Amino acid sequence: MPVDDQFARSDMAALYDHFNAHGKDRAYYLSLASSPCRILDIGCGTGLLTLPLAADGHQVTGVDPAPGMLSIAKAKDSEARVQWVQAAAAEFDLRERFQLAIMTAHVFQVFLTDDDTLKALRNIARHLEPDARLVFESRNPSRCEWETWTQEKTKTRRHILGQGTVEVFYQYRDVQGDQVTFDAVYTMADGDRLVSSSTLRFPSLDTITDLLAQAGFSITQVYGWWDKTPFDPNSSSEIIVHARRI
Repeated sequence: MPVDDQFARSDMAALYDHFNAHGKDRAYYLSLASSPCRILDIGCGTGLLTLPLAADGHQVTGVDPAPGMLSIAKAKDSEARVQWVQAAAAEFDLRERFQLAIMTAHVFQVFLTDDDTLKALRNIARHLEPDARLVFESRNPSRCEWETWTQEKTKTRRHILGQGTVEVFYQYRDVQGDQVTFDAVYTMADGDRLVSSSTLRFPSLDTITDLLAQAGFSITQVYGWWDKTPFDPNSSSEIIVHARRI
């Protein structure tokens, strides 16, 4: 699977942290492990959650296919607390086994087909101890969130030291089945535009449940928001999945 420019390119990846501040999901994921354990962070990006988990005393491995994002994560890891691995979710190969695996920031949605998803989930399962946990979130397709991905509704500006004011907006372009294609458009202080096109999948909970079962997982809990509100297929914004390796 190709890596989107906004994550692969160093100039675009350098903007990520400025426009993706910590949200309610951060405390949720940090609370998953009360005592030190071995954690696998799939799609770790710039380490926004990977590094705090390591600071809490966990043994953390961050996996991501995007060189731009990983270079930033490594630069922030001044004490070398994390093992960083550049690889796709379906391809990494480690000798150790983990007690908890996470996919944050809607990473699960980058797997565009059942085959892509199964390859990733089976590889993750191979790296987990029996009864280990897998936790991730996916946007609820019933809410059609992509319809709000327009320049008018998503335009955001940040003042970045050394670069001046940078603006970003998101614009969805196409919907094919459960796949949505959109652009991330950055306008730099000098007027230069950086554009990255992405496609995400919006699978239903039924699809997620079936794929997890095929990969050797059993769902234990499903929430609709970070306060652990029960999932409602009609109203919940998120599908927050807790599963165990069988």
